[in-house]
Amino acid sequence: MTIETAPDPKAREDQDIAALAKGGRTNVFGFLLRLAARLPFLFIAGRIYGPEVLGRFAYAILVIEFAAQIATLGLKRGLAGALAQTKRPENHVVADAMVLTVLFSLMAAGLLMLFPHAMFPNSGLNGLDHWLPLIILAVAGSDVALAACAWRYDISATVRARAIIEPWTISIAAWVLSYYSLRDGLILSYLLSMIAAMLASLWPMFRHFGLPRGWQPDLMRLWRMTRINMPLAAADAVEWGSRRLDLAILGLFVSPAVVGIYYVAQQVASLPQKLKTSFEPILGPVITRNLNENNYAAIARQVSQVGFWIIAAQAGIALALGIPGQAVMGLVGPQFVDGTLALGFLLLAEVVAATAVVSESALVYLARHRNLMISLGMIGLQAGLSFVLILMVRQAGYSDEVMAAAPALALALALAFSSIVKSNLLQYLLKHRIATWRPALLAASSVAVIVGMVFVSLPRSYEWVELVIGVPVILFVYGIIIWRFGFGPDDRELFTRSRRGNLTS
Repeated sequence: MTIETAPDPKAREDQDIAALAKGGRTNVFGFLLRLAARLPFLFIAGRIYGPEVLGRFAYAILVIEFAAQIATLGLKRGLAGALAQTKRPENHVVADAMVLTVLFSLMAAGLLMLFPHAMFPNSGLNGLDHWLPLIILAVAGSDVALAACAWRYDISATVRARAIIEPWTISIAAWVLSYYSLRDGLILSYLLSMIAAMLASLWPMFRHFGLPRGWQPDLMRLWRMTRINMPLAAADAVEWGSRRLDLAILGLFVSPAVVGIYYVAQQVASLPQKLKTSFEPILGPVITRNLNENNYAAIARQVSQVGFWIIAAQAGIALALGIPGQAVMGLVGPQFVDGTLALGFLLLAEVVAATAVVSESALVYLARHRNLMISLGMIGLQAGLSFVLILMVRQAGYSDEVMAAAPALALALALAFSSIVKSNLLQYLLKHRIATWRPALLAASSVAVIVGMVFVSLPRSYEWVELVIGVPVILFVYGIIIWRFGFGPDDRELFTRSRRGNLTS
């Protein structure tokens, strides 16, 4: 008699951790590439175009990317669930997702073309501005195509499109097009970068899934996918909007130049955010498979593991960029130093948000409606705090530059609230503890602050020392302490190639 043996659950969990670590290694490399490309763009935009043109560009892109976020219909994460639960050919499910994305992108683009002043509330319209919403097709289509690649554990596709092609295209194009038009150069460079990223996303998607031969559109099937993903789409829109609401609210109170300064601080602070969001595509398929097997202990372990990795990385980056914040902002231009306080609060916000994001990776499948309600509560709290803090700063007679830090502080407080509530809800549902914070984080951060203050205390003429020597030293000291006292065997998997079997790349 033949006895079939089930796969060893511990071996499966180890393989999942190895897969997450592999995705993490790829994304850390992608972060470094994105950092190398994004800083030149900020330098070019700040030094050549100036804060006022940059502020106008920032507000327009804010609206465009929010519309694109809605147009993806939550499929950046929902596609993994659809693929995990289907018996249809995978490329047919991907085709459904792409069709929905195109349809919703066209609707969003049409709406903004009818009301273009939503993109440029504080400035007049130029000739090309009316056509800008069409780029929503490229932004949303690229996101869903990369989510499909992530289902095959191909994170390198995301790195190529988002960390190499997109940022380097916008940086080079912004410099070249500055000779053509200082008015339109930034927007044109954005269009080129999004088109290039879309092409770089579609190619690996077709390589993995091929053409959907035999596929036919079905209105009821498309409606069913839409209905299932609506709560996830709303949660994605709220989470994304929470990172842009501060800029939108600030634009109601200050000039485009101050908006431009805040935008630079936001872009610098969003660099460590890419470490967090880029884990989502690889975490989604792992969680959906364990949910199908009712392996809640594995989900708790994976969320805790990835959460700690993200917090550890983001805290180190936040300290390295925040302690010498004046020197970092001064790289873009002398007038951007006024955004240093806002930069500090925004970096803090990225650290405290990590627990909420990794918890949400499981909540969107376990309790999507409750997750949405918490997200709506968080964004409501952020909006209320932003208005209250801005009015308090204005009443006290502080400058617009100080006022710009108020919505950043509101964001940090609201995200801290979201992290506490969402992690507690996930613990309750899984009946297992979620532990993303460890004492070593506090010890490493304290030592890094002490080391960093030594460099910051140098005379202003030595700011280059803060950047060239201080930033690497802060990261090194922080990393040594985290590695020695915070990382266990599973954590070190992040830095070693898997020896537990072959993983799909």
